[in-house]
Amino acid sequence: MPPKTSRYLTNLLKLLQLDQLDRDMFLGDPGDGSGRLFGGLVAAQAVVAAYGTVDEGAIHSLHSYFLRPGRHDAPIRFVVDRIRDGRTFTTRDVVAYQAGEAIFNVSCSFAKPEKGVSHQEPMPDVPAPDGLPAWDRVRPDRTEEERRWHRTRPIDVRSCDPDTKWRDEPPHRRVWIRPRGVLPDDQVLHAAVMAYASDSGFLSTAHLALRIEGRWESSASLDHTIWFHHPPHFDDWLLFTSYSPIAHAARVLIHGQMHRRDGTQVASIAQEGLIRTPRKPKRRKSK
Repeated sequence: MPPKTSRYLTNLLKLLQLDQLDRDMFLGDPGDGSGRLFGGLVAAQAVVAAYGTVDEGAIHSLHSYFLRPGRHDAPIRFVVDRIRDGRTFTTRDVVAYQAGEAIFNVSCSFAKPEKGVSHQEPMPDVPAPDGLPAWDRVRPDRTEEERRWHRTRPIDVRSCDPDTKWRDEPPHRRVWIRPRGVLPDDQVLHAAVMAYASDSGFLSTAHLALRIEGRWESSASLDHTIWFHHPPHFDDWLLFTSYSPIAHAARVLIHGQMHRRDGTQVASIAQEGLIRTPRKPKRRKSK
C-alpha cells in the first residue's frame, strides 16, 4: 500500500513546477533553507526544463556537472539549447544560472521506444524493504542535523545493512528508496524525482571506502551521470546500491544501480566527487 503523501514530497513537487519565461527558458524556485542547495534538486529541475522542450520520447541518459554551489536566496534560471531532434534520439543541453553565474549544466538524451537486444546481471540478494530501519538509524556517527535532514527528505530510505556491516565487509551502500507518497502519473516527474534521489548518499559511500576518521575538510559532487534503462517509473521501492572502486588526487568515483522489487535494473548511476582530508593544524613556533 503506497504511503500517504508527506508535506516534504508535496513541497518537492511544487518546486518542480517551473515557470516558462520563453520558448527555451524556465525559472525555478530553490525553496526555503540555509547553506548549500542540494544538487539533486537542481538536477531534477533541469530534467523538467529539458522535458519542457521535447515532444516525444523518454529520457534515457543525462550527463551533468556541478559548477558552483547553489543557494536558497535567489531563483534559478534554466536555459535550454536544442542540440538535436532526430527520428529516434533527441538531445538537449541545459545550463542553470543563479545570480548571473552558471551553477550546473547537463546534457540530456531522449529516445522513442524501440525493440532490440536486452540483458542484465542479477539483482543483489538483499532483504525486502518492509520492516527495515531508516538509513539514519543505522549510522550512529550521524549528527542530529544530518538525522533531521534525512527525516525531512521527500524520499524514504531504508537500510539493508546493520552498522556492523560497514566495518566487517568492503564498504558499499545498499538501501531501498521510495517517494514519501504517490507521484502523479507523469513520466517527467518520475524522471525528475529519480534524478533527485540519485544524488543522495553517494559521497557517504566514498567516505566509507576511504576509512579515514575525523572531520572532512571538504566534500562535494563534481559530476553526475544517470542511464535510464527503462522509462522512468518511481511508484514503489527501488533498491539503490553503490560502491566506490577508486580514489586519487582528492577525487573519488562512485558507481550505483537501481532495481525494482522484481529484479529489473531500471537505472545505472556514476558520480565523481571531491573529498579533501582534514588539514593538519599548524604548529606554533616556539620563541
